[in-house]
Amino acid sequence: MRRKIGVDLHKNSFRVCYYENDKKYDFETHRVSVKGLEGFKKGLKKTDEVAVESTGNTGHFVRAIEGEIKRIRVINPFQFKIIAESVKKMDDEDALKIARFLSKDMIPEVRMKTKAESQLGSLIGTRDKLVKLRTALKNKVHNILNANGIVTKTELLTSDKSLEKVLGKGLDASYQFELEIIVGEIRHLNEAIAKIDGQINDRGRTLKGYEGVTSIAGIGGLSGTILLNAIGDVKYFRDEKALASYFGIMPRIYASNETVHMGRITKMGNKIARTALVQSTLIAIRYSPYLRAFYDSLKAKKGSGKAIIATARKLLGIVYNTLKNNWVFEDFGNYKLALSCS
Repeated sequence: MRRKIGVDLHKNSFRVCYYENDKKYDFETHRVSVKGLEGFKKGLKKTDEVAVESTGNTGHFVRAIEGEIKRIRVINPFQFKIIAESVKKMDDEDALKIARFLSKDMIPEVRMKTKAESQLGSLIGTRDKLVKLRTALKNKVHNILNANGIVTKTELLTSDKSLEKVLGKGLDASYQFELEIIVGEIRHLNEAIAKIDGQINDRGRTLKGYEGVTSIAGIGGLSGTILLNAIGDVKYFRDEKALASYFGIMPRIYASNETVHMGRITKMGNKIARTALVQSTLIAIRYSPYLRAFYDSLKAKKGSGKAIIATARKLLGIVYNTLKNNWVFEDFGNYKLALSCS
Protein backbone atom coordinates (compact mmCIF):
# COMPACT_ATOMS: atom_id res chain seq x y z
CA MET A 1 0.00 0.00 0.00
CA ARG A 2 1.33 3.43 -0.91
CA ARG A 3 1.88 5.80 1.99
CA LYS A 4 -0.76 8.40 2.79
CA ILE A 5 0.72 11.38 4.60
CA GLY A 6 -1.40 13.67 6.76
CA VAL A 7 0.08 17.07 7.62
CA ASP A 8 -1.15 19.27 10.45
CA LEU A 9 0.36 22.61 9.39
CA HIS A 10 0.94 25.49 11.80
CA LYS A 11 2.65 28.85 11.51
CA ASN A 12 6.08 27.71 12.75
CA SER A 13 5.97 23.92 12.53
CA PHE A 14 4.03 20.97 11.11
CA ARG A 15 3.25 17.50 12.43
CA VAL A 16 3.37 14.64 9.92
CA CYS A 17 1.69 11.23 10.02
CA TYR A 18 3.13 8.58 7.65
CA TYR A 19 0.18 6.19 7.33
CA GLU A 20 0.06 2.73 5.77
CA ASN A 21 -2.76 1.16 7.77
CA ASP A 22 -4.39 1.45 11.21
CA LYS A 23 -1.59 -0.57 12.78
CA LYS A 24 1.31 0.94 10.90
CA TYR A 25 1.94 4.69 11.08
CA ASP A 26 4.64 7.01 12.37
CA PHE A 27 4.92 10.69 13.29
CA GLU A 28 7.47 13.42 12.71
CA THR A 29 7.65 17.13 13.44
CA HIS A 30 9.42 19.67 11.23
CA ARG A 31 9.93 23.41 11.34
CA VAL A 32 8.38 25.66 8.69
CA SER A 33 11.75 26.82 7.42
CA VAL A 34 14.08 26.09 4.51
CA LYS A 35 15.95 23.54 6.61
CA GLY A 36 12.78 21.97 8.00
CA LEU A 37 11.13 21.61 4.58
CA GLU A 38 14.30 20.15 3.09
CA GLY A 39 14.42 17.59 5.90
CA PHE A 40 10.80 16.63 5.22
CA LYS A 41 11.40 16.37 1.46
CA LYS A 42 14.31 13.94 1.95
CA GLY A 43 11.96 11.37 3.48
CA LEU A 44 9.35 11.60 0.70
CA LYS A 45 8.83 9.07 -2.09
CA LYS A 46 7.49 9.61 -5.60
CA THR A 47 4.56 7.29 -4.75
CA ASP A 48 3.45 9.25 -1.66
CA GLU A 49 0.18 11.17 -1.43
CA VAL A 50 -0.04 14.12 0.96
CA ALA A 51 -3.03 15.99 2.38
CA VAL A 52 -2.81 19.31 4.23
CA GLU A 53 -5.46 21.74 5.44
CA SER A 54 -5.75 25.11 3.70
CA THR A 55 -4.20 27.81 5.91
CA GLY A 56 -2.32 31.05 5.38
CA ASN A 57 1.00 29.36 4.57
CA THR A 58 -0.31 26.30 2.71
CA GLY A 59 0.68 27.72 -0.68
CA HIS A 60 4.30 28.02 0.40
CA PHE A 61 4.22 24.45 1.76
CA VAL A 62 2.63 23.01 -1.41
CA ARG A 63 5.08 24.72 -3.77
CA ALA A 64 8.00 23.41 -1.69
CA ILE A 65 7.07 19.71 -2.02
CA GLU A 66 4.73 19.24 -5.00
CA GLY A 67 7.47 17.96 -7.32
CA GLU A 68 8.63 15.32 -4.83
CA ILE A 69 5.44 13.22 -4.54
CA LYS A 70 2.67 11.66 -6.61
CA ARG A 71 -0.05 14.07 -5.48
CA ILE A 72 -0.83 16.70 -2.87
CA ARG A 73 -4.39 17.47 -1.85
CA VAL A 74 -5.36 20.70 -0.09
CA ILE A 75 -8.27 20.27 2.30
CA ASN A 76 -11.28 22.59 2.26
CA PRO A 77 -11.59 23.56 5.96
CA PHE A 78 -15.27 24.50 5.60
CA GLN A 79 -16.15 20.97 4.49
CA PHE A 80 -13.67 19.08 6.67
CA LYS A 81 -14.96 19.75 10.18
CA ILE A 82 -13.26 16.84 11.92
CA ILE A 83 -10.18 18.84 12.90
CA ALA A 84 -12.01 22.03 13.84
CA GLU A 85 -14.52 20.14 15.99
CA SER A 86 -11.97 17.81 17.56
CA VAL A 87 -12.47 17.55 21.33
CA LYS A 88 -8.84 16.64 21.91
CA LYS A 89 -6.86 19.21 19.93
CA MET A 90 -3.67 17.21 19.49
CA ASP A 91 -1.26 17.42 16.55
CA ASP A 92 -0.86 13.62 16.39
CA GLU A 93 -4.61 13.04 16.33
CA ASP A 94 -5.22 15.66 13.65
CA ALA A 95 -2.41 14.46 11.38
CA LEU A 96 -3.61 10.87 11.78
CA LYS A 97 -7.22 11.79 10.97
CA ILE A 98 -6.11 13.59 7.81
CA ALA A 99 -4.04 10.56 6.75
CA ARG A 100 -6.89 8.13 7.42
CA PHE A 101 -9.40 10.15 5.41
CA LEU A 102 -6.84 10.48 2.62
CA SER A 103 -6.44 6.68 2.56
CA LYS A 104 -10.23 6.35 2.07
CA ASP A 105 -10.23 9.04 -0.64
CA MET A 106 -12.59 11.18 1.45
CA ILE A 107 -10.69 14.49 1.42
CA PRO A 108 -12.80 17.51 0.33
CA GLU A 109 -10.41 19.57 -1.77
CA VAL A 110 -10.03 23.28 -2.38
CA ARG A 111 -8.37 24.74 -5.47
CA MET A 112 -4.82 25.88 -4.78
CA LYS A 113 -3.80 29.08 -6.53
CA THR A 114 -0.60 29.43 -8.51
CA LYS A 115 2.09 31.79 -7.27
CA ALA A 116 1.04 34.44 -9.83
CA GLU A 117 -2.63 34.12 -8.78
CA SER A 118 -1.67 34.44 -5.11
CA GLN A 119 0.39 37.55 -5.78
CA LEU A 120 -2.41 39.19 -7.75
CA GLY A 121 -4.90 38.16 -5.08
CA SER A 122 -2.72 39.74 -2.41
CA LEU A 123 -2.62 43.00 -4.38
CA ILE A 124 -6.40 42.94 -4.78
CA GLY A 125 -6.72 42.34 -1.03
CA THR A 126 -4.46 45.31 -0.26
CA ARG A 127 -6.58 47.51 -2.52
CA ASP A 128 -9.71 46.40 -0.70
CA LYS A 129 -8.24 47.32 2.68
CA LEU A 130 -7.14 50.76 1.44
CA VAL A 131 -10.56 51.46 -0.08
CA LYS A 132 -12.26 50.52 3.20
CA LEU A 133 -9.84 52.76 5.14
CA ARG A 134 -10.58 55.63 2.74
CA THR A 135 -14.31 55.10 3.22
CA ALA A 136 -13.92 55.17 7.00
CA LEU A 137 -11.98 58.45 6.78
CA LYS A 138 -14.59 59.97 4.47
CA ASN A 139 -17.29 58.99 6.95
CA LYS A 140 -15.32 60.71 9.69
CA VAL A 141 -15.21 63.92 7.62
CA HIS A 142 -18.99 63.76 7.14
CA ASN A 143 -19.42 63.27 10.89
CA ILE A 144 -17.27 66.31 11.70
CA LEU A 145 -19.15 68.50 9.22
CA ASN A 146 -22.55 67.27 10.41
CA ALA A 147 -21.52 67.98 14.01
CA ASN A 148 -20.98 71.58 12.92
CA GLY A 149 -24.38 71.88 11.25
CA ILE A 150 -23.10 71.30 7.71
CA VAL A 151 -25.24 68.72 5.91
CA THR A 152 -23.18 66.77 3.37
CA LYS A 153 -23.78 64.32 0.54
CA THR A 154 -21.91 61.04 0.14
CA GLU A 155 -20.41 62.13 -3.19
CA LEU A 156 -18.87 65.27 -1.63
CA LEU A 157 -15.38 63.78 -1.24
CA THR A 158 -14.94 62.18 -4.65
CA SER A 159 -12.43 64.69 -6.09
CA ASP A 160 -9.44 66.70 -4.97
CA LYS A 161 -11.45 69.86 -5.60
CA SER A 162 -14.19 68.70 -3.22
CA LEU A 163 -11.58 67.86 -0.58
CA GLU A 164 -10.23 71.39 -0.88
CA LYS A 165 -13.74 72.77 -0.34
CA VAL A 166 -14.00 70.81 2.91
CA LEU A 167 -10.91 72.56 4.23
CA GLY A 168 -12.48 75.93 3.40
CA LYS A 169 -15.59 75.47 5.55
CA GLY A 170 -14.17 77.78 8.23
CA LEU A 171 -14.48 75.47 11.25
CA ASP A 172 -12.76 76.26 14.54
CA ALA A 173 -9.05 75.46 14.97
CA SER A 174 -9.45 72.03 16.58
CA TYR A 175 -11.80 70.67 13.90
CA GLN A 176 -9.76 72.34 11.15
CA PHE A 177 -6.59 70.61 12.35
CA GLU A 178 -8.40 67.26 12.39
CA LEU A 179 -9.80 67.78 8.89
CA GLU A 180 -6.39 68.71 7.48
CA ILE A 181 -4.90 65.45 8.82
CA ILE A 182 -7.78 63.32 7.49
CA VAL A 183 -7.93 65.04 4.09
CA GLY A 184 -4.18 64.56 3.71
CA GLU A 185 -4.56 60.83 4.40
CA ILE A 186 -7.45 60.54 1.92
CA ARG A 187 -5.28 62.15 -0.75
CA HIS A 188 -2.45 59.71 -0.06
CA LEU A 189 -4.90 56.82 -0.23
CA ASN A 190 -6.30 58.10 -3.54
CA GLU A 191 -2.78 58.06 -5.00
CA ALA A 192 -1.99 54.60 -3.65
CA ILE A 193 -5.28 53.11 -4.86
CA ALA A 194 -4.77 54.63 -8.33
CA LYS A 195 -1.30 53.02 -8.53
CA ILE A 196 -2.67 49.65 -7.44
CA ASP A 197 -5.53 49.92 -9.96
CA GLY A 198 -2.97 50.46 -12.71
CA GLN A 199 -1.05 47.35 -11.64
CA ILE A 200 -4.18 45.22 -11.38
CA ASN A 201 -5.41 46.31 -14.81
CA ASP A 202 -2.00 45.67 -16.39
CA ARG A 203 -1.83 42.16 -14.92
CA GLY A 204 -5.47 41.52 -15.78
CA ARG A 205 -4.89 42.04 -19.49
CA THR A 206 -2.51 39.05 -19.48
CA LEU A 207 -5.09 36.68 -17.97
CA LYS A 208 -6.79 34.06 -20.12
CA GLY A 209 -10.39 35.05 -20.75
CA TYR A 210 -9.87 38.75 -20.01
CA GLU A 211 -11.13 39.93 -23.42
CA GLY A 212 -14.23 37.78 -23.19
CA VAL A 213 -15.18 38.69 -19.62
CA THR A 214 -14.66 42.43 -20.15
CA SER A 215 -16.80 42.28 -23.31
CA ILE A 216 -19.75 41.68 -20.97
CA ALA A 217 -21.29 45.10 -20.31
CA GLY A 218 -21.04 45.88 -16.61
CA ILE A 219 -17.70 44.14 -16.14
CA GLY A 220 -14.77 46.52 -16.51
CA GLY A 221 -11.04 45.91 -16.36
CA LEU A 222 -10.78 46.03 -12.57
CA SER A 223 -13.86 43.91 -11.79
CA GLY A 224 -12.98 41.51 -14.64
CA THR A 225 -9.51 40.96 -13.22
CA ILE A 226 -10.91 40.37 -9.73
CA LEU A 227 -13.38 37.79 -11.08
CA LEU A 228 -10.79 36.02 -13.22
CA ASN A 229 -8.31 35.85 -10.35
CA ALA A 230 -10.96 34.30 -8.11
CA ILE A 231 -12.05 31.77 -10.75
CA GLY A 232 -8.65 30.72 -12.09
CA ASP A 233 -9.07 27.84 -14.56
CA VAL A 234 -12.81 27.56 -15.25
CA LYS A 235 -12.33 23.84 -15.99
CA TYR A 236 -12.00 23.35 -12.23
CA PHE A 237 -15.77 23.90 -11.95
CA ARG A 238 -18.07 21.20 -13.31
CA ASP A 239 -20.94 23.62 -14.02
CA GLU A 240 -22.44 27.04 -13.25
CA LYS A 241 -23.80 25.92 -9.89
CA ALA A 242 -20.35 24.79 -8.73
CA LEU A 243 -18.95 28.22 -9.59
CA ALA A 244 -21.85 29.98 -7.82
CA SER A 245 -21.22 27.83 -4.76
CA TYR A 246 -17.53 28.74 -4.88
CA PHE A 247 -18.51 32.43 -4.88
CA GLY A 248 -20.82 31.85 -1.91
CA ILE A 249 -23.99 33.02 -3.68
CA MET A 250 -25.93 29.77 -3.52
CA PRO A 251 -28.65 29.55 -0.84
CA ARG A 252 -28.24 27.29 2.15
CA ILE A 253 -30.55 24.27 2.03
CA TYR A 254 -32.19 22.93 5.18
CA ALA A 255 -33.95 19.57 4.92
CA SER A 256 -36.21 17.97 7.52
CA ASN A 257 -38.10 14.80 6.59
CA GLU A 258 -39.87 15.77 3.36
CA THR A 259 -39.56 19.55 3.87
CA VAL A 260 -36.84 21.53 2.09
CA HIS A 261 -36.19 25.14 3.02
CA MET A 262 -33.94 27.52 1.06
CA GLY A 263 -32.11 29.94 3.35
CA ARG A 264 -29.75 32.87 2.90
CA ILE A 265 -26.70 32.62 0.65
CA THR A 266 -23.70 30.84 2.17
CA LYS A 267 -21.20 33.76 1.78
CA MET A 268 -18.42 31.16 2.04
CA GLY A 269 -16.49 32.28 -1.02
CA ASN A 270 -14.20 35.18 -1.88
CA LYS A 271 -15.93 38.25 -0.43
CA ILE A 272 -14.05 40.73 -2.64
CA ALA A 273 -14.96 38.78 -5.80
CA ARG A 274 -18.57 38.44 -4.65
CA THR A 275 -18.78 42.21 -4.10
CA ALA A 276 -17.26 42.86 -7.55
CA LEU A 277 -19.84 40.50 -9.07
CA VAL A 278 -22.78 42.26 -7.41
CA GLN A 279 -21.46 45.71 -8.40
CA SER A 280 -21.05 44.50 -11.99
CA THR A 281 -24.59 43.12 -11.91
CA LEU A 282 -26.03 46.49 -10.91
CA ILE A 283 -24.41 47.96 -14.03
CA ALA A 284 -25.18 45.02 -16.33
CA ILE A 285 -28.95 45.18 -15.79
CA ARG A 286 -28.86 48.64 -17.38
CA TYR A 287 -27.47 47.22 -20.62
CA SER A 288 -29.07 43.79 -20.94
CA PRO A 289 -32.86 43.62 -21.50
CA TYR A 290 -32.72 39.94 -20.53
CA LEU A 291 -31.04 40.59 -17.17
CA ARG A 292 -33.25 43.63 -16.56
CA ALA A 293 -36.44 41.63 -17.14
CA PHE A 294 -35.15 38.82 -14.91
CA TYR A 295 -34.28 41.29 -12.14
CA ASP A 296 -37.58 43.22 -12.36
CA SER A 297 -39.62 40.02 -12.26
CA LEU A 298 -37.90 38.78 -9.08
CA LYS A 299 -37.88 42.23 -7.49
CA ALA A 300 -41.69 42.39 -7.72
CA LYS A 301 -41.99 39.00 -5.98
CA LYS A 302 -39.10 38.89 -3.48
CA GLY A 303 -37.69 42.39 -3.15
CA SER A 304 -34.58 44.07 -4.54
CA GLY A 305 -32.07 42.31 -2.25
CA LYS A 306 -32.93 38.75 -3.27
CA ALA A 307 -33.45 39.86 -6.86
CA ILE A 308 -29.98 41.34 -7.26
CA ILE A 309 -28.32 38.22 -5.78
CA ALA A 310 -30.29 35.95 -8.10
CA THR A 311 -29.36 38.18 -11.05
CA ALA A 312 -25.72 38.07 -9.94
CA ARG A 313 -25.91 34.26 -10.14
CA LYS A 314 -27.33 34.61 -13.63
CA LEU A 315 -24.50 36.96 -14.64
CA LEU A 316 -21.94 34.58 -13.12
CA GLY A 317 -23.43 31.84 -15.27
CA ILE A 318 -22.81 34.03 -18.33
CA VAL A 319 -19.23 34.54 -17.15
CA TYR A 320 -18.84 30.76 -16.75
CA ASN A 321 -20.06 30.03 -20.28
CA THR A 322 -18.04 32.91 -21.72
CA LEU A 323 -14.84 31.44 -20.26
CA LYS A 324 -15.75 27.83 -21.05
CA ASN A 325 -16.54 28.60 -24.71
CA ASN A 326 -13.99 31.41 -25.26
CA TRP A 327 -16.74 33.85 -26.18
CA VAL A 328 -16.21 37.56 -26.85
CA PHE A 329 -19.33 39.73 -27.11
CA GLU A 330 -19.71 42.28 -29.86
CA ASP A 331 -23.09 43.38 -28.44
CA PHE A 332 -23.79 42.06 -24.95
CA GLY A 333 -27.26 43.66 -24.80
CA ASN A 334 -28.41 41.42 -27.63
CA TYR A 335 -26.01 38.53 -26.90
CA LYS A 336 -24.24 38.96 -30.21
CA LEU A 337 -20.78 37.37 -30.32
CA ALA A 338 -17.82 38.77 -32.20
CA LEU A 339 -17.32 37.07 -35.56
CA SER A 340 -14.13 35.32 -34.44
CA CYS A 341 -16.03 33.63 -31.59
CA SER A 342 -19.32 32.74 -33.25
